[in-house]
Amino acid sequence: MGLLLAVFFSILSVFSPPVLSRTLKSSSKTMLLDVSSTLAKTHELFSLNSQSLVRSGPDVQNQEPIFSSGSSLSFQLHSRLGIHRSSHKDYRELTLARINRDSARVKALQTRLDLLSLGIKKADLTPLEEELEDEKIEVPVISGTSQGSGEYFCRVGVGNPPTQSYMVLDTGSDVNWLQCAPCADCYQQADPIFNPVQSTSFSPLTCDTKQCRSLDVSECRNDTCLYEVSYGDGSYTVGDFATETFTFGNSASVNNLAIGCGHNNEGLFVGAAGLIGLGGGALSFPSQINASSFSYCLVDRDSDSASTLDFNSPPPPDAITAPLLRNSKLDTFYYVDLTGIGISGELLSIPPATFQVNENGDGGVIVDSGTAVTRLQTAAYDSLRDAFKAGTRDLPLTNGVALFDTCYDLSSRQSVEVPTVSLHFSNGKELSLPAKNYLIPVDSSGTFCLAFAPTSSSLGIIGNVQQQGTRVSYEFANSLIAFSPNKC
Repeated sequence: MGLLLAVFFSILSVFSPPVLSRTLKSSSKTMLLDVSSTLAKTHELFSLNSQSLVRSGPDVQNQEPIFSSGSSLSFQLHSRLGIHRSSHKDYRELTLARINRDSARVKALQTRLDLLSLGIKKADLTPLEEELEDEKIEVPVISGTSQGSGEYFCRVGVGNPPTQSYMVLDTGSDVNWLQCAPCADCYQQADPIFNPVQSTSFSPLTCDTKQCRSLDVSECRNDTCLYEVSYGDGSYTVGDFATETFTFGNSASVNNLAIGCGHNNEGLFVGAAGLIGLGGGALSFPSQINASSFSYCLVDRDSDSASTLDFNSPPPPDAITAPLLRNSKLDTFYYVDLTGIGISGELLSIPPATFQVNENGDGGVIVDSGTAVTRLQTAAYDSLRDAFKAGTRDLPLTNGVALFDTCYDLSSRQSVEVPTVSLHFSNGKELSLPAKNYLIPVDSSGTFCLAFAPTSSSLGIIGNVQQQGTRVSYEFANSLIAFSPNKC
């Protein structure tokens, strides 16, 4: 009888559909989250001069570059928190401000892709209203989330002589720009407004140049190229399109970089002078300098530590690699070939097609420095959330906060064991996330939330909360994205 049953189940297994959920032998089931030290950081942000916008900080402009064997240039870096204090009254208010801006950004990215998949270009919708190929470069990268923006910033010199400025890092856009005098409308920034008249290297672009023709939205006025870039949260910049010199650490420089000189700007870029576009389009910074690669390491969003943005520098040899994919409909975004997600050492039953780009340019998963919280298609998110909750039955649930629907009251805990979370790629590699990158505080009282969110869009996004503390490298020649944990 036992033999007959064995044969029966053997035959049945042949005709049964495969079960996608399986145990991952190399994965642990739980990970420790240090609750007390995480909450201590949230208190520190508001412990001194909590209502002040500015505090004294290190003299970043006069710092000398540090030379190391790892690369040709390495600069001493400083956190955004070393320059500015948050204007929010407490950590919960700061969190809500981050989430609001993040939601607007995600909507803009998704809408842009949706329109392009229909063959509609941004220029059809929005009229304009108003030499370092082999040398390695490193640029400051600092956290800008103390201002409620959710982005990260780098420190560069613009013009000749160079004017030091903080610039937002953005892998989801291509056009480089900064605020310029005279200002018809400029938001507040940490450094003086750039004055092109005082730079000997500033040169306006004419309308027939390749750079001007590469803009999504442009207009010609007196044979001068005008540009406009708008963002999903209502932020925008309008002005002259020109070429200018960028300087790094008063040493290496990039000449004739196409950049927008914005005379009419508005938005939530608080503190930064402008933006460096790190996308894959022709006008992005990496494309203009013919970079073979670039990488960044995003510091803890609540830390006053810092790291670097590097160009033409190979990833560490122990990096976890994944295929880098491109979308024929939109060259800006960097797609990673994600095939699955693991929770507590079990691969979730999510069809790999959920994460793939289709022939119309829809879907896929991008890696984005400007989005904070990772977005997953609703079915994939539900699977992740349910598995995570199943592994945290001993933790007290509490009400959701904004876009977070899975939150816990950890006010009475010093530390907790939480399910592991891992990302799995088509080449068989996996990236295990630190607990602090997916269960994050939303106030200073002990409320922690699962830092993933569902989206009705087909586009998935791996955000910077999940990237923090990991060096992310974009290798163009090998079409790889490399993740190097603890390499800041």
